[in-house]
Amino acid sequence: MNHTWLLIFIMAVIIAFESLKERNTAVIRKHLRSKRGKKDMTELIEKYMGKECIIYTCNSSSQISGTIISCKDSWLEIERNGETDIVNCEYITRIREYPRNKNGKKKSIITD
Repeated sequence: MNHTWLLIFIMAVIIAFESLKERNTAVIRKHLRSKRGKKDMTELIEKYMGKECIIYTCNSSSQISGTIISCKDSWLEIERNGETDIVNCEYITRIREYPRNKNGKKKSIITD
């Protein structure tokens, strides 16, 4: 009998976590659609053109590092390891220049 209540409790916790995940996704989508009072992302990216940067997307585990080549029609073109990647600017949450040490070399460990 006690095992039944334990299983019911575990299922309730799993359902609660899944609903929170769906709610967070909905909040991100709503935030991406609202552009009132905000600068266009292409204007903000212009200062990073030609620099090596780390680009973070909505998916918290997803990040791209490379040199920003161009930004047209809300698409960002990034060159890394001789290949070109294209990212939709609506899904970018953060851009930062690649951190370097005092000698100008890239840092091997990046902490946020």
